[in-house]
Amino acid sequence: MSMAFTTERIAAAADPMVPRVARLRRRRRDLNDVWTLVLEMEDGSDLEFAAGQFNMLTAFGVGEVPISISGDPAKAGGGLVHTIRDVGFVSGALARLAPGEAVGVRGPFGVGWPVAEAQGCDVVILAGGLGLAPLRPVIYSLLANRRRYGKVALLYGARGPGEILFRSELEQWRRLLDIELHVTVDHAEGDWHGSVGVVTALLPKADFDPDNTLAMVCGPEIMMRFGVGALRDAGVSGSAIYLSMERSMKCAIGLCGHCQLGPAFVCRDGPVFRHDRLGSLLSAKEI
Repeated sequence: MSMAFTTERIAAAADPMVPRVARLRRRRRDLNDVWTLVLEMEDGSDLEFAAGQFNMLTAFGVGEVPISISGDPAKAGGGLVHTIRDVGFVSGALARLAPGEAVGVRGPFGVGWPVAEAQGCDVVILAGGLGLAPLRPVIYSLLANRRRYGKVALLYGARGPGEILFRSELEQWRRLLDIELHVTVDHAEGDWHGSVGVVTALLPKADFDPDNTLAMVCGPEIMMRFGVGALRDAGVSGSAIYLSMERSMKCAIGLCGHCQLGPAFVCRDGPVFRHDRLGSLLSAKEI
C-alpha cells in the first residue's frame, strides 16, 4: 500500500500538467502594481531553469497563469523568483499571498535566451517596462561570466520615473562600470533629469559592433517591433536578434493551441524566438 502510494506521487510529480506545491518565502513590492515573489518548493528541491524560461503558477481556487522566472539561474537554491504585475484575478491572488501560503508550480517550460551563443559577441539588451524581468536572469549570467562576452549594453525604457523596475539594481549595475546602461522614460515631470523618449532612441548611444552583436529584446509587442527595426537599421542581422513573446499560454506543452503563432507554439517553441524565424508574424496581432 505504501509503495503504491509512493509510486503514484512520483508519477504525479513527473506529469507536466500536475502542479507541484511551493510556499511563498517572501514578497517585495517593486512598483504600485508589481510584486516580486520568492517561492520555495515544499519538498525542498531546487528548481533549475534557464534564463528566459517560465513557470505556470497556480493560485489555488482561482486559476493558473504563465510567469517568467526573474531570478538568478546560478542561485536556484535561493528560491524561485517571479515578478508579477497585478492585472487580473489570478495575478492579483498571487500578489496578495502571505508568506507561507501555497502556490502551484508547473515547469520550467520553454526555450530560453541564447546566453551561451552570445559568448564572444557584443550583447545589446533592449527592455521595455516589465520586459526587464525576463531579461534579469540574462544580466545575472553575463555579469557572472563577464570575460566571456564583448561589450554589454542595457537599454531600458519605462512609462515614467515611478515605473522604473528594479531601480536599485539598475543603479548597482551602472556602478559596475563594465556594462553600458541607459534608461529613458516616456513622460517625466518634476526632478527627473534623465532621458525622455522611447527606448529605441537610446540605441545610437550604445557602443557595439553590429557585425558581432547578439541582441535580446523584451517588452510590449509594439516596442519590440520598433526595437527590431532600430537594431536592423543599426546593422544587426535578423538572425542575431532574439525576442520573448507573450501570448495566451494555457497548457505550456503545445497541446491546447491557445498560444499558436503561425506554425509555432509560444509555450513549446518559445517564448524566446529568433527574429528571422518570426518574420512578419510579429506584426500580426490576431495570429
